[in-house]
Amino acid sequence: MKLHDAKRVAIIIEAPMQRRLTEAMERAGVTGYSVLKVQAGSGQSGRWSADAAVGKAGGLVQVVCVVRQDGLDELIEHAFPLVQRHIGIITVTDCQVLRPERF
Repeated sequence: MKLHDAKRVAIIIEAPMQRRLTEAMERAGVTGYSVLKVQAGSGQSGRWSADAAVGKAGGLVQVVCVVRQDGLDELIEHAFPLVQRHIGIITVTDCQVLRPERF
C-alpha cells in the first residue's frame, strides 16, 4: 500500500467564528474538514472549561483538515486573518494518506 505525503491542519478558534473560518477554507480550495467541540484547555489566560462558559460565545471549536503541500499556503493565507483577530491557533503537521485524490 502506497502512502502519500500531506499536511494536517488543525485550527482552534472561537465557536462564533466557525462559519467564517470554514467559508474561508472552502475559498482556499479545502474540500473536506471536521469540526470538533473543544471541552477545556489552558493558554495565555490560564485554565478554562466549556462547563464554566455562558452560552456559545464562550466556546471554542477545532477545525481539522488534510491538504496537499501545494495547497497549504493558500489555506493559511485565507485562515490566518481570522485567527489573528480572535482567540485561536493554527498547527500544521506532516501526515500521510492512502487516497491522495481526495485531498
